[in-house]
Amino acid sequence: QVQLLESGGGSVQAGGSLRLSCAASDYTSERACMAWFRQAPGKEREGVAALTTTINSYPYYADSVKGRFTISQDNARNTLYLQMNSLEPEDTAMYYCGADYSGFICDGTWARRGRYHYWGQGTQVTVSS
Repeated sequence: QVQLLESGGGSVQAGGSLRLSCAASDYTSERACMAWFRQAPGKEREGVAALTTTINSYPYYADSVKGRFTISQDNARNTLYLQMNSLEPEDTAMYYCGADYSGFICDGTWARRGRYHYWGQGTQVTVSS
């Protein structure tokens, strides 16, 4: 059973930075589309960024985070990262890691929640003004 464990959330002031990590255990697929989503109170879960777990894969980002967030991976450690810079109060949310191990790469459907079969428990990010 695949397990995803997020960490790295916290409380920061606007303009600050955080680095989220998502450790994946017990997966057997050599290629997966892995993504970060977030959900603010009263809002739907939305895609933030996604990356296929292969070398030199193309990263996808939501327009709201382009230029501020960077998704990356460490395949040796089965870990996905999200570096978040220039944080804004609007970034406040619970951040979730999702994984699609069907073998399909991330593409234009990356932000669809339904393609991800596994989810972590989330890590809270709070940005104060």
